[in-house]
Amino acid sequence: MTRREDLDRIREGLEQAAEAVRPFTPGDVAYDEKSSRGDPVTAADLAVNEVLHRILPEEGEGWLSEETRDSPDRLHKRRVWVVDPLDGTREFVDGIPEWCISIGLVEDGEPVAGGIYSPPVDLLVVGSVETGVTRNGETAGLTDRTSLEGARILASRSEWKRGEWDRYEGAGFTVKPCGSVAFKLAQVAAGMADGTWTLVPKHEWDVAAGAALVTAAGGTLLHADGSRPAWNQPDPKLPNFLAARAQLLAEFRREWVE
Repeated sequence: MTRREDLDRIREGLEQAAEAVRPFTPGDVAYDEKSSRGDPVTAADLAVNEVLHRILPEEGEGWLSEETRDSPDRLHKRRVWVVDPLDGTREFVDGIPEWCISIGLVEDGEPVAGGIYSPPVDLLVVGSVETGVTRNGETAGLTDRTSLEGARILASRSEWKRGEWDRYEGAGFTVKPCGSVAFKLAQVAAGMADGTWTLVPKHEWDVAAGAALVTAAGGTLLHADGSRPAWNQPDPKLPNFLAARAQLLAEFRREWVE
């Protein structure tokens, strides 16, 4: 399996997933709550999950998805597909156009390829560490900003509503609330924003595809303590997640974390 073939499979998965979600109307869709936090899940999530599971993993490859019961079998696989069928389900339910389909490929414990498609805004970001990143078929990459002064940073809409970003008032960078974390990471990888971070836990399926894309674009991924995320772990929950050009993250950690 070549990386080009991996990317072809990712594109096919995103295309078929977009077709699977088309019959559902964002903002007018029934949902259930699948956790004590009230996280929503819809028939669209499950339909997309089924499509991606059919297209992506081949014999000998692992699978980790928000909408599939986890299995320890993946821990023994060299290649693992890590997906969120609909990242931003709450936005999907509320009719906010900030949700997406997210496909990541982790190989030997590192995110190496990914694709994120946002049907509401027709944004397709695909790439790998070997090939770089494209945005709707055109070569893309990080912005050239190397300082937080004047930077455009994407924030979790729910974190922003809870006041968790109030601490950065007057910090010199612009904060823009946005839904899905995968959608935010796609925008960073494609040069549509300078960075994004969250200081609350995320799961591997939330960020694996975006991590591959940001890395492919030349960006850096860190935890708030400066360590690098580990992937395909028995517990796929990450404590926090920072993504941007290395200089921006170093400045952020120096002035706002350490």
